[in-house]
Amino acid sequence: MFAVALASCAATQLAAQATPAGVIIESTAEATYEDAGTTRTLSSNPVQVRVDEVLSLAVAASNAGPVSVRSGPAVLSFLVTNTGNGPEQFILDAVPSVAGNSFDASIADLAIDTNGNDIYDAGIDAILPAPATTPSIAADGSQTIFALLDIPSGLADGATSQITLNARAATGNGAPGTVFPGAGEGGGDAIAGVTGASTSTNGQLIVSASTVTLVKWASVEDPFGGTAAVPGATVTYSIQTLVTGSADVNGLIVTDEIPARTTYRPNSLRRDGTVLTDAAGDDAGEASAAGIRVNLGTLTGGSSSMVTFAVSINE
Repeated sequence: MFAVALASCAATQLAAQATPAGVIIESTAEATYEDAGTTRTLSSNPVQVRVDEVLSLAVAASNAGPVSVRSGPAVLSFLVTNTGNGPEQFILDAVPSVAGNSFDASIADLAIDTNGNDIYDAGIDAILPAPATTPSIAADGSQTIFALLDIPSGLADGATSQITLNARAATGNGAPGTVFPGAGEGGGDAIAGVTGASTSTNGQLIVSASTVTLVKWASVEDPFGGTAAVPGATVTYSIQTLVTGSADVNGLIVTDEIPARTTYRPNSLRRDGTVLTDAAGDDAGEASAAGIRVNLGTLTGGSSSMVTFAVSINE
């Protein structure tokens, strides 16, 4: 078992250290013989073999699992790896229409990760003009590619889509073993490897959308222990904010005016049962004779929050 592990390790090292294209391998044979009691040595003419370039590549989606998107701009990341033995450029093509898609995104551009941080930085990462072609990638080197997308509006939460990134060697592609005479590094031939010098992969998208619902109701307590809306009765208003869907909703603020012919009951403002002060700036709520305001901040998809406050019907 140990021997098998060593053999596997050796094979991996050999694969990672393939002889570079253009290298000249030179060898000379020798012979020794006895001539009248003297040992003589004879050398053959040197033979040179120039290593041809193998055109091979791999493409993989960089994102683990589907990327959550909403309508508007979105980015998918891919990694193009030169698995050949010489420097090579690769021509890229992104296809948004894939069988089984719930929707098709639009491809705005393809860009390269210029600063190497694996994050698309507008104005820094270079847009690839058509036909989108990578810079030369060294053997065993990789380049991060960004597909810049536009997601249509009106999509249902959970809708899915795939984007196919096709890549091929700029020198040429074809059936494995296809030869491109003189096109290899150092003037040798270039030969399509086992991938045919062309491959593709899919990146996945999933729509994350939410709907905010606001529901308000009132309960009445009169001075006589009943529920009649008479002067002097207390009206407690409840406002429920519900987020339906998988996306977070940010910057949620609930406001309400104090109705005419009523008076706000001081210190009655609550969020999910927790008392909020009437003063502005010391917590998420504020209230006055004019109305109430509560900053709910961010609500996650599927969550809700309740705001309550009370007024008295003027006597």
